[in-house]
Amino acid sequence: MDKLVIGGQEIAPGTTCQIELPVVRLYTDTDISMPIHVIRSRKDGPTMFVSAAVHGDELNGIEIIRRLIRMKSFKLSRGTLILVPMVNVYGVLSQSRYMPDRRDLNRCFPGSSKGSLAGIVAHKLMTEIVKHCQYGIDLHTGAIHRSNLPQIRANLKDAETLELAEAFGVPVLLNANLRDGSLRQSALEQGTKILLYEAGQALRYDELSIRAGVRGIQRVLAKLGMTRSKPQKSKYTPYVANTSSWVRASHSGLSTSRRNLGDHVHKGDVLAQIGSPLGETFGEVVASKTGIIIGKQNIPLVQEGDAMFHIAYFSEEEGDIADNIQSMSETLLSSETTQING
Repeated sequence: MDKLVIGGQEIAPGTTCQIELPVVRLYTDTDISMPIHVIRSRKDGPTMFVSAAVHGDELNGIEIIRRLIRMKSFKLSRGTLILVPMVNVYGVLSQSRYMPDRRDLNRCFPGSSKGSLAGIVAHKLMTEIVKHCQYGIDLHTGAIHRSNLPQIRANLKDAETLELAEAFGVPVLLNANLRDGSLRQSALEQGTKILLYEAGQALRYDELSIRAGVRGIQRVLAKLGMTRSKPQKSKYTPYVANTSSWVRASHSGLSTSRRNLGDHVHKGDVLAQIGSPLGETFGEVVASKTGIIIGKQNIPLVQEGDAMFHIAYFSEEEGDIADNIQSMSETLLSSETTQING
């Protein structure tokens, strides 16, 4: 097996270790480090990373990784798994999406050792973690006051990436464009194939999203032959959306939502009503196309032009997709397969 060194520490085959990767000190003279958990099998195989909290207020991914680490039944049979539960430690401390220099870390990759604070953190992750990996899964949630349906975003035109996305086992796959400066873009440029898992909302745990994430990572590892588990055929068919768009508020005011995540909506359906505190109705928010709601704003206070409903558009029958989303929810929330075993 190839030599693996992270933060100056060599991790031998057949070992599991935790590393505190130094990042940058606070101006209070306090050391800040990025926590890393590494599992190496004795047998050669792929190296994969799983990262969370690139945005510091996106907490579901931290819990997903924590549950994986604590699962006594989880064993790696081939290759190496690098788990990074908190990339943006600064943001987690302040419960903020951003870095202390007010930058979005996920727009600062690949970064630089001589750059901004965000650039230094991005560079550290790329050079210490991502460079070792052939595969990666980056865990995210919706932004503040927004919820996302469990979904995978990736370059689905690549055949192997599509196979891994389908193996993850959520009903909605989004063939998403790359964003400049994102971890996904920089990882792909250096040859690391990556899935981006979006589910839940900022600063909150969502049990469905967490269970789907834990199970999805296990299924991808099985697909890559890194665990002894046989890849299981999903009970529901994942569908690929090649386009999506946000429906925006038609007026400023108080909104009353009429639709939920996972709903199948038709063109012209009323998604929400907007009115005044004194009871006047200003107007309605209407679906411009037929599709599935994969993201929505939760706060009822809206300004005209605010993004309110994220709708994905499919070439397949959307009614079947909505049924699969309901099936996933019932299966995961009634199942004990992803509970902590320790």
